[in-house]
Amino acid sequence: MGIFARLARLIKSNINDMISSSEDPEKMLNQVVLDMNEQLHEAKKQVAVAIADEKKLAKQAEQEASTAAEWERRAMIAVRAGDDALAKEALARKREHDELAEQFKLQWQKQKAAVDQLKIALRALNNKIEEAKRKKGLLIARKKRAEAQKAIQATMSGLKNASAFETFDRMEGEINRIEAEAEAGAELAEEYSGDVLKQRFAQLEVSAGAEEDLLALKQKMGLAPPPEPEPEPQQVRVDREFEELDDAEREELARALEELEAEHQAELRMKR
Repeated sequence: MGIFARLARLIKSNINDMISSSEDPEKMLNQVVLDMNEQLHEAKKQVAVAIADEKKLAKQAEQEASTAAEWERRAMIAVRAGDDALAKEALARKREHDELAEQFKLQWQKQKAAVDQLKIALRALNNKIEEAKRKKGLLIARKKRAEAQKAIQATMSGLKNASAFETFDRMEGEINRIEAEAEAGAELAEEYSGDVLKQRFAQLEVSAGAEEDLLALKQKMGLAPPPEPEPEPQQVRVDREFEELDDAEREELARALEELEAEHQAELRMKR
């Protein structure tokens, strides 16, 4: 029973203390489980030996009882033969084997009770080891989660350092300065290069367009008078003027029109 006491002390030990030790908890837990499995294997071997002893005692008790029965049968034969002395000797031998059978039976009963207790203890030990295996997985998961949280906290502590944020602010100011210098250089280059008069007219067109857009918006909102309608184009009274000409002027105008028509036709033929 010493092996069960050692295993019980091993399982009852506080495995959680390994988490805070300097050694790797995961390796320690794996080693503990390996040791427990080895101890369980040894315990099974000892239980198997105890079971074998129990069966051996039972068989010896059965053999002694069978031998005693055989000497009783021989005593009966001697009695039938009229040899009482031989029958007494056979009965004496029978008594010896009966006593041995009783002793073996008593030892077998004690061994059987011990084996039953060993089986119960072995079953409980196996259950505890399985529980320890499950607890090992849980503890390893807790350990990994704690390591992840520790790494995150270390990263956050680094970000809380004022120097890191000061570096960002300083770089942002430097970038703003570079952008301002670039914009100023572009304005100077545009002002002192190219056609200055053209740039002034372009600015004037932009300003005039803005004024027109503003006036159109005010007219749409009813805050300015609507635009005045454009005057209708005057139609030329050609027919009436033609009627007022005399005959000579009409003939001269007709010849001029014919000449224009001839020139137009000639131009069309040259283009073809």
